[in-house]
Amino acid sequence: MTAPLTPPHQPSSNGPWQTPPKWGGPGGPGGPGSGGLVESQGENDRRSDLRQAAVVTVLVTVAGIGLGLLWVWLAPRVPLISDGTAVFLSDSEGEEAIGADGTFVLLALAFGALCAALVFWFQRRGGIALVVGLALGGLFGSLLAWRLGVWLGPNQDVVAHARAVGKGVVFDAPLRLRAKGAALLVWSIGAMAVHLGLTALFGPRDPEPEWGAHPGWGAGGAVPGGSGAGGGVPPAPPAGA
Repeated sequence: MTAPLTPPHQPSSNGPWQTPPKWGGPGGPGGPGSGGLVESQGENDRRSDLRQAAVVTVLVTVAGIGLGLLWVWLAPRVPLISDGTAVFLSDSEGEEAIGADGTFVLLALAFGALCAALVFWFQRRGGIALVVGLALGGLFGSLLAWRLGVWLGPNQDVVAHARAVGKGVVFDAPLRLRAKGAALLVWSIGAMAVHLGLTALFGPRDPEPEWGAHPGWGAGGAVPGGSGAGGGVPPAPPAGA
């Protein structure tokens, strides 16, 4: 009668319920608590992205002050004249009214492209949060520029202005956006398009997977399906076999 190979109090090394070698218990490598570090890192990344998006939104909105000032300065004026009883266009065939909208749209496109380029320059990693920040900032900046331009432009009370200048005197009409729905979205659309284009062309690329050799493959190693240690091709049978 022989003694047992494995004492009763020691588990066999070949047992199906053996603890894996990398098991470190709760919180250790391979344990159930190891996913907490990954989740914590992901939460920190999301918070960082939200903070960056908020900063971008605020800065782009403040840039709307510059757009409003340039619009007041560059937009063509619509000349009006009064005969004492009514107010008329001094030049009925002029295109100044359309020019005000066109000036705002072109300036908004330029501001959107500039903001997108600056954001990409400082944050090349990109991300959806930055794009949303650019879009919101462009919308808020356009609203700020529009209201600032109207406020700094000619008097909004046309009747009072006509009475102040007198009969037969040409004066400027209030600065207005006639196509507000489209003009106020140009900045956001332009910024998103330029940022996405820059990210696609010059943004960081995901690393390609490395296809390493399987252990035992290659020179002197066995190949799956092969026999022997020298390769995957079986030796030729002897002559006459």
